[in-house]
Amino acid sequence: MTDTRISAFYHFASLPDFEALRQPLLETAEAAGVRGSILLASEGVNGTIAGTEAGIAQVLAWLRSDPRLSDLREKASWAERIPFARLKVRLKREIVSLGVAGIDPTRQVGSYVAPQDWNALISDPDVLVIDTRNDYEVAFGTFEGASSPDTRSFRAFPDWLRQQREEASAPRKVAMFCTGGIRCEKATALLLSEGFEEVYHLDGGILNYLEKVPQEESLWRGDCFVFDERIAVDHTLRPTWGRNAPDEALPVLPRDIADAAKD
Repeated sequence: MTDTRISAFYHFASLPDFEALRQPLLETAEAAGVRGSILLASEGVNGTIAGTEAGIAQVLAWLRSDPRLSDLREKASWAERIPFARLKVRLKREIVSLGVAGIDPTRQVGSYVAPQDWNALISDPDVLVIDTRNDYEVAFGTFEGASSPDTRSFRAFPDWLRQQREEASAPRKVAMFCTGGIRCEKATALLLSEGFEEVYHLDGGILNYLEKVPQEESLWRGDCFVFDERIAVDHTLRPTWGRNAPDEALPVLPRDIADAAKD
């Protein structure tokens, strides 16, 4: 464990006044000395920030002081340095962009699967395992036997899903995963709206799995891409590519992946 805490969090909630929340949240985060990115939308909040333990706690306490965000989910990790150049609090149409009207994870969502139960689920031959992340993320690592939509944007996922339904009969069980869990909230809600009945997703995403499941029991293969200057982390959540990586001789991120990650 090192001095810099990296906090990834999100929460779906009805925030019709989200625009009014931006300035006080920005001021709170600036006063706490944190850097990173926070998105606000009418459907909730999503962010990854880094700073001291006290600074992160200050920002999370401010967010959770709003009763609508009291159940905000957070995943913490640590690094040698803050992996962000600045602080941004942005207003968005969606906190994770799917582009399908009416998809609301607060109304329906897939069944959560604890990391300790994930191996058994995805080892079932009757289960279709889908990596909901984009191609440049999957290139770093994924779960053994998982199918990838091979997309460059999460907004392309609905088209991929409909194409799969046209080409083959819908599987009885679907298990989905993503980095921290937020994309699967939207993806499982989409599948349920499309008539899929048994839809599961990894609670807390890949990062939670890597933390909770011993490496010798893991079905994860490779590293996990993260959206900051660490670039990717290994099974122990240590940086492996970015400037926080221990070996300065590691290769730089390929340009096409770097460009896609900025979208």
